[in-house]
Amino acid sequence: MSDLSLVQYVLIGLIFVWSGFVRSGLGFGGAVLSLPFLLLVLDDPVVFLPIIAVHLLVFSSLTIVMNNRKSQVAQRPEGGTVDWPYLWRILGIMIVPKLIGVFGLITLPAHVMSAIIFGIVVVYSLSYIFNRPFRSKNKWVDTVFLMLGGYVSGTSLIGAPLIIAVVAQHLPKEKLRDTLFALWFILVTIKMAAFLAVGVDLQLIHHLWLLPCAAVGHVIGLRFHDYVLRSETPLFFRLLGGVLLVVSSIGLWKAVA
Repeated sequence: MSDLSLVQYVLIGLIFVWSGFVRSGLGFGGAVLSLPFLLLVLDDPVVFLPIIAVHLLVFSSLTIVMNNRKSQVAQRPEGGTVDWPYLWRILGIMIVPKLIGVFGLITLPAHVMSAIIFGIVVVYSLSYIFNRPFRSKNKWVDTVFLMLGGYVSGTSLIGAPLIIAVVAQHLPKEKLRDTLFALWFILVTIKMAAFLAVGVDLQLIHHLWLLPCAAVGHVIGLRFHDYVLRSETPLFFRLLGGVLLVVSSIGLWKAVA
């Protein structure tokens, strides 16, 4: 990213503020809801995925620790904010497709991966606009969704829509975000190991200024998450879906043109 213009750097910084906001506010979306914007600035997902991965490792672990401390202070009997038995069960289903997906990212050309990312986000944005989130009521379909989510997570870290289609049906909303954070932490650790193994540039110098950008969004997102737990916000998600649809459609057109 050393040859970008000042305007591009500013845009990337703002997008990472947005990334931090949606990650802590929703429990997912740090990658799937920011990559379409980032790829319009620089069409190379491998540049941004290591940065997003490190941010997720930092903020997911920090949020889980802080929430569990709050739970202990409040003397809540639920056993913490992460459902570990359920987490290990779904991880067993996802691990092999995850590893296959990691290999796919390393071998596929950047423009192909960009097209895949934009295509997934287009479908995801439509589910927001029409208030029809992915849902499954069959254990075999659940397994398929988790395996596909693991694979997509391995290719681009944006498997959240398919994974949440299953997980959201089986966990209370008070445990949903932190359980997802714990899952993302494990999956991203595998991803980072693959990056290191093949010598992917982790863009370490850019963490110095992008981590504070994500931190600003993270703090705002924590407050938004408290609001979401108390109320429903369909209008917000429909507007978000509309913006994502426009941006991803433009990006998909550019990727296949």
